[in-house]
Amino acid sequence: MAALVLWACGVGVALAAVHPVRGFLPDLKFSLQGAGGATVTEQAFAGKVVLMFFGYASCPDICPTTMAQLAQVTEALGPQADQVRILFVSVDPHRDTPDMLQAYVDQFDRHAIGLTGDESAIAALARRYRVAYQIERPDPAHPDAPYEVSHSRGIYAFDQHGKAVWLAPDSESQEDLLAAIRPMLH
Repeated sequence: MAALVLWACGVGVALAAVHPVRGFLPDLKFSLQGAGGATVTEQAFAGKVVLMFFGYASCPDICPTTMAQLAQVTEALGPQADQVRILFVSVDPHRDTPDMLQAYVDQFDRHAIGLTGDESAIAALARRYRVAYQIERPDPAHPDAPYEVSHSRGIYAFDQHGKAVWLAPDSESQEDLLAAIRPMLH
């Protein structure tokens, strides 16, 4: 299976190719916080194709670029876009609240859901899908000072039954992502 490496936002070049991961990655399973303080689990997406991406809302370049690309992909699906949900999982629970994340993803796509959790929930989900991330701890003397977050860069696709199907780098072309998603739709 292809491994996507840890990059600080804006640094590095990802490999380009959609990689089949059926049988290599576990099924979709999580319990995180969504907008309005709602607990959201994988069950909320039964019957939908899920595109999951890990990042953070204050990312200066990679995360908004990937969200914009995923929005273009769902738009290109036309009416079939209702069969797809984009899950943006924050690896920065110190800054990203559930409501703020939803407002962030709403700027890109109505099919996107912003999710976060406490440090242990994020760490457990990241381990489950082999996502690497590192948060530069905020300085207690300056809690509002900016800090760096580094994270793996990849788009995880799960079928309508929550089975992991493929993993693509965030730099994958819209055409290749569409070609990988379309066979998963009805």
